[in-house]
Formats: sequence, structure tokens, C-alpha cells
Amino acid sequence: MSRLQVVSGKGGTGKTTVAAALALALATEGKRTLLVEVEGRQGIAQLFETEALPYEERKIAVAPGGGEVFALAIDPELALLDYLQMFYKLGGAGRALKKLGAIDFATTVAPGLRDVLLTGKACEAVRRKTKQNKYAYDYVVMDAPPTGRITRFLNVNDEVAGLAKIGPIHNQAQAVMRVLKSPETAVHLVTLLEEMPVQETSDGIAELQAASLPVGRLIVNMVRPAVLDDAELTLAQGGVPRAAIAKSLSAAGLGGARRGGNAERLVTPLLDQAAEYAERHELERSQRAVLADSGLPLHELPLLTEGMDLAGLYRLATELRKQGI
Repeated sequence: MSRLQVVSGKGGTGKTTVAAALALALATEGKRTLLVEVEGRQGIAQLFETEALPYEERKIAVAPGGGEVFALAIDPELALLDYLQMFYKLGGAGRALKKLGAIDFATTVAPGLRDVLLTGKACEAVRRKTKQNKYAYDYVVMDAPPTGRITRFLNVNDEVAGLAKIGPIHNQAQAVMRVLKSPETAVHLVTLLEEMPVQETSDGIAELQAASLPVGRLIVNMVRPAVLDDAELTLAQGGVPRAAIAKSLSAAGLGGARRGGNAERLVTPLLDQAAEYAERHELERSQRAVLADSGLPLHELPLLTEGMDLAGLYRLATELRKQGI
């Protein structure tokens, strides 16, 4: 299993939830996982029902088996201060630049630099070792930008080409790319069984592969439970006479058998609902086939109808473990 797990997906597919569940799943059996947020939305804090994350690594959960999940919300301005101190030993001068607004200006006018700082911080955590020469974290999980921006975000070497061809920034970008394009990294894409998310996922796979970035797994989120089997679907698509349905409803105590009774009035909405389910089922089947054509490992997570909370995260983490992640 790659040590840097990057999770992306179209907006609305639940990529942050999947990233959090993946961090919990990887932390089981005594492992240490760092969950990294790069978009400044504090989505991780909300999922784990904790206060807003500062720019420091903080333990936010204990996984089954005693593993630990730490979280870090990367602030590009503070990451740049770290960078300036690391390479230029600016110290107080760097803090003065922040007060003058120069740090914010630099990360705004040079988005390539911003991506280097964000990815660089995650890659540093991947490479970091303790005094005992062991990795500080067994896994680092990054809640990354959406699929439409993920290739450009990760391909920081191209992003900084116009900023610096030599020097510390160039060297940092090269070091980051060595991690991102190695077996140490896997980019997972989260999708729904709907046409637009699946199409964006297919486009994302092609873009990542063209940039020689390692695509990992496809994770289908919020999968609805199967209500009807194949035989029942056939019946739902018009295989049962209306009179037979009304009779069955009456036998179940849902209205009298007389013409115009409650049972007969229920037939039309029931058939409409069954037809809607059959149409949805066919759409999901076709989208599964599109995803399967990618040849990538495919996993599915259930729709939690009661909503997402901390218990739900642990449930999804358990599901990921069952599926071999």
C-alpha cells in the first residue's frame, strides 16, 4: 500500500468523507495516519466533530486496534514562512513580511508556488523519520482538490517551471515530484453512480495517466441499497397486471377490493415508483460498466441514510477494511 494516499473527486461526491474514512481504515492495528487538508475548508474538523484545526499536527481520533489519526490543515502562508526559514533562515524577517502582506501576495500571484507549498508539506510528512529512524507516520492521506484540478495541483514541477529553473524552489519541486510520481503515492478518485461524476472521473484518470501520476483506486460513494432483484425489476417494468397488484394490496389490508377502493388508488403511484427505481437501477448499471472499463480496482461505500457523523465515519472505515484497503 502506498504511503501517500491522495483522495480527489468531483464536488459533491463526498471526497472529504472518504479521505477521513480511509485515514481511519489505514490507522487500524496500531498504525499512525496523518490526514491532510489543503483547501482551507475545515471539513475534517467538522467530520470528526472537533474545533477548527490549527496549522499543526493534532491527534483527532483513535482507530480500532489502537491506531491513531492525526490531522493537519495546511495554511499556504504559514507553509511559506516555514519554507523561508528552512532555506533562507529569515526568522523574524519572514514574520515581518507576513505583517506587510508580502506572504499572501506571493501565494496569490504565484499559484504554482502555493501548490508546491501544499504538496511539499504532505510529502515532507511522508519522508519524515523519528530519532529511531522509523517513519513518523505509516500513511499520509491528503484530502486533495476536486478532480478537475487534481492533475495540475499534483504536477507541481510544471507549475513552477515559469517561477524558477534553478535554486531552492526548483529543487523543492523536484523533490516533491519524486514522491508524487513514485510507488509511494496513489491517487484515488471518488465518484457517484451518475453520469457527470463518472465522466469527470474518466477524464481525471486520463489526465493523471498522461501526466505519469499514479492512479490508485476508484471509490463509488453513497451507493443506494438494492430493493428489487432482477425478477422483481422485470415485474416492475410492466410485468404484473394492475388488477393483480390491487388484489395483493387488498390482501395485505391496504384497502377494500371494490372498484375505486384504496388498494386500486395505490396501484398507479406504486407502479410509478417502481418504474423510477428501474430507471435508476439501469443508469447505475451502465455507470458501473463505464468505471469497470478503466481496469482500476473498484470499491463501493453505502449511502448512510441517517446522515454522516463520527459513527458513520467508523462504519465507512470498517467497510473499506472489509474490501481490502
